[in-house]
Amino acid sequence: MIQKLIQPKYKGMVSVEEAIFLRRSVRNFKDVKINEEKLSQILWSAYGVTERINNFRSIPSAGATYPLEIYFINYEGLYYYYPKDHSIEIIKKGDLRKQLSNLCLNQNFVSKASLCIIICAVYERTTIYYGQRGLRYVYFEVGHCAQNVCLQTVALGLNSVCIGAFDDKEIKKLLSYPENLEPLYIIAIGEKL
Repeated sequence: MIQKLIQPKYKGMVSVEEAIFLRRSVRNFKDVKINEEKLSQILWSAYGVTERINNFRSIPSAGATYPLEIYFINYEGLYYYYPKDHSIEIIKKGDLRKQLSNLCLNQNFVSKASLCIIICAVYERTTIYYGQRGLRYVYFEVGHCAQNVCLQTVALGLNSVCIGAFDDKEIKKLLSYPENLEPLYIIAIGEKL
């Protein structure tokens, strides 16, 4: 079932400069739930639509090819984010955070994070236009997405840490990814302990 999210806000109380200054990698989280308003804001900052006519997103994308797919895990399960509708769909029910933690090479703080954003890519969406150089453009896009998420979490009074160490093959199995979808980055988010 697809669930429409609360409309994101386009003006906050924290300046970009302040968010940049306060951003830190935090690995000690309180085991508490993030409300829907904050979830909505984080997902929109990651890859949400900022201009409806062309479906431009919150981050730059080479040739507007938009190769990224955003999934997340929280207490309730694994979800997929639909940027165009700003909605989510549950893919698997149940708390998968401990499993994800194990697949992140036993980084135990992942199991306490309130939310884990999983940024994936379909390389072909970009490489079909740019050849092998398109891989570089996909990596740029992942970085833009992650930075937006990290700064947005600060603006919401939360903390985050980016994770690159994980078992790609097992993550794909856990999350039932299609074969051409590659997990590239995970961001654990929550309130600092």
